[in-house]
Amino acid sequence: MGRHFLQIPGPTNVPDRVLRAIAQPTIDHRGPAFARLAGELLERLKTVFKTAGPVVVYPSSGTGAWEAALVNTLSPGDKVVAFETGHFSSLWCEMAARLGLVVDVVPGDWRHGADPGALADRLTPDVAAVMVVHNETSTGVRSRVPEIRAALDRAGHPALLLVDTISSLGSMDFRHDEWGVDVTVGCSQKGLMLPPGMGFNAVSGKALAHRGRLPRSYWDWEPIIAANRQGFFPYTPPTNLMYGLREALLMLEEEGLDAVFARHDRHAEATRRAVRGWGLEVLCADEREHSSSLTAVLMPDGHDADAVRRLILERYDMSLGTGLGRLAGKVFRIGHLGHLGDLTLAGTLSGVEMGLSAAGVPIKEGGARAALAYLEVTQ
Repeated sequence: MGRHFLQIPGPTNVPDRVLRAIAQPTIDHRGPAFARLAGELLERLKTVFKTAGPVVVYPSSGTGAWEAALVNTLSPGDKVVAFETGHFSSLWCEMAARLGLVVDVVPGDWRHGADPGALADRLTPDVAAVMVVHNETSTGVRSRVPEIRAALDRAGHPALLLVDTISSLGSMDFRHDEWGVDVTVGCSQKGLMLPPGMGFNAVSGKALAHRGRLPRSYWDWEPIIAANRQGFFPYTPPTNLMYGLREALLMLEEEGLDAVFARHDRHAEATRRAVRGWGLEVLCADEREHSSSLTAVLMPDGHDADAVRRLILERYDMSLGTGLGRLAGKVFRIGHLGHLGDLTLAGTLSGVEMGLSAAGVPIKEGGARAALAYLEVTQ
């Protein structure tokens, strides 16, 4: 009995008012009412990305937006430097290689973000772009994007900076223009509190001028931006998701982005205090790089994270994120992003504590209580 707890790091819980907005009757996507809706949304989206430039919207997942970032800016044989910070950064590297790019991978241990100090030696004259995942969803590790930009600037290198914000957009502070990002990749189903189905590219003027020769049709920015000037798209847009997006953006504006980020920071710290209270270890090894969207928890030797997740799902009807790639069975992930308040987090951490105990994982008592104590003094 009771509602299901969806505590994976995306797709996240969709607020009722967003669900009601999506349930409106579908309208003509070539008509004046839709043009007004699209024009409003395209302007409002700029606030979330913190950009004055265009934001391109696709009916796609974040994976589609990854591809769009690459094919609009690069040419066959171009060299890119890519930081391996987790499962999803590795998948983006694989995509780049399949598209015919030469990928210079900066290896990582999946417990740290992109190392700005490792960039200088790799910035050879033939590097066309640098690829960074701002918040690695598989690990709960944040990369310090402003320091990557600073390393590029110190080297005086013209490479484009491409950044994935799939699990940080709308949850963690990100500044496309101020941080000198050329293409920011985002999607709908995490901090923006929508179902899956919308991908985004925020695009700098430098990226618009740097048109590569990789084949593209559906993903091409130019016809989309041209049609957007009149409030339309060159393809059928996700009309009802756009209703939901308008409502979600209104919710973020009502709370205020700074307050949204502070809420996520607070819930993340409370979660880490619970993990430490249980005597377990957070996967992220650098205090400067903790994610505010999710926390990956390392299991003690001899204990299977997926077995714990199964028990928690079957006994308490709560979904937690699985370990991906090299972390399979070694970690579980607690999502604490999007439409989330103190009571939901308290229930989540209580369920995790009960599940760990029921699974025979050796933990200390009081982890959830440590989180509650922090929440009580940081209202």
